[in-house]
Amino acid sequence: MALLYSCTSLLLLLLLVVPLSQAANQSPLPASPLPAVPTLPLLQALQMRAPGSPGWRVGPASGQPLRYMLNLYRRAANREGRPRRGRSLGTNTVRLVQASSHGDQPWAGRWYVQPLTYSLERQPEAEHLLRATVVYLPSLSLAHGRLLCALELVAAGEAPGVLLSPAARPRHGWAEVDVTPYLVLGNSSVGSLALRHVCVHAGRAGNHDAPVVPSHPFLLLYLNDTQAGLAPPAAEPHRHRRDTGTLAHDLPNYLREQGGDKNDCSLRPFSVSFAQLGWDHWIIAPHRYNPRYCKGACPHLLRYDYHAPNHAVVQSFVHQLVDASVPRPSCVPYRYSPISVLMIERNGGILYKEYENMIAESCTCR
Repeated sequence: MALLYSCTSLLLLLLLVVPLSQAANQSPLPASPLPAVPTLPLLQALQMRAPGSPGWRVGPASGQPLRYMLNLYRRAANREGRPRRGRSLGTNTVRLVQASSHGDQPWAGRWYVQPLTYSLERQPEAEHLLRATVVYLPSLSLAHGRLLCALELVAAGEAPGVLLSPAARPRHGWAEVDVTPYLVLGNSSVGSLALRHVCVHAGRAGNHDAPVVPSHPFLLLYLNDTQAGLAPPAAEPHRHRRDTGTLAHDLPNYLREQGGDKNDCSLRPFSVSFAQLGWDHWIIAPHRYNPRYCKGACPHLLRYDYHAPNHAVVQSFVHQLVDASVPRPSCVPYRYSPISVLMIERNGGILYKEYENMIAESCTCR
């Protein structure tokens, strides 16, 4: 009751200080209507990575690297691109780097030896390396026997190579080897990583298989992209402001039982297909983007579920009782969620990235 009395006193004070005759002569405050077409910040962010520059090539759009990244994406996000709770990536960006191979004849008898080089040049300054792993298949079934593979780090000079072993049991046949110490020297990163992919055909004597070229191992860079608008590695749960909606929430029976009109401020769908944009050849997932937006009139009396700040409640009263030229509060998004995107980069790599504040989840009046 004390809060209701204070609110009534505030309105009476406004009526005395700003008479209605003076209010009619005042110039209206600038309003902020919604744009005719909702803005799509994700498309603006992706446009910077879209193809079109010289040297763009599509691949790889298939093969084991793509399947691996699709599995990673499905573990981290749902079909709409919303990051899953409890995802274990620990970062907002994962980049797959393909290797360039050297040598024309890797097979020598039962042995397969393929030198590989991973170029790390010109990584964006905003991307900070957290972890790096090389992913490969340690075993491949053949018609007569198996192909057993390992990775060897090519050391500088004539020193013998270092045999790399997986840090954990292979997942779905894949093994990951942590190579972070070999990419970071002091406070700087090296420009490339040189490995040898070594395989041996294990089987009974006299059984021969046609030479099989195993898939090249690929490098995964787990990065923390510090650019504005990107989801942090461990986002804190959403906290409501202390003053949000307290005035409306505490007023007795403040329209809690009344339903909203269909023209009231509410969340509206707005779905965009990447195929319609001609981007489906490089945007792998999700297939559609529904940012949603807020549209409608803010009620004369703001319901508690709008989470409107106290200023919006007072502004609504002023519009009704003091000065009609003062605009009613505007319908705007209140809470957002991130979206995860899997895409092919201009150099042929595959990139997983989480963009913050890209899907509207609720509306408010401000």
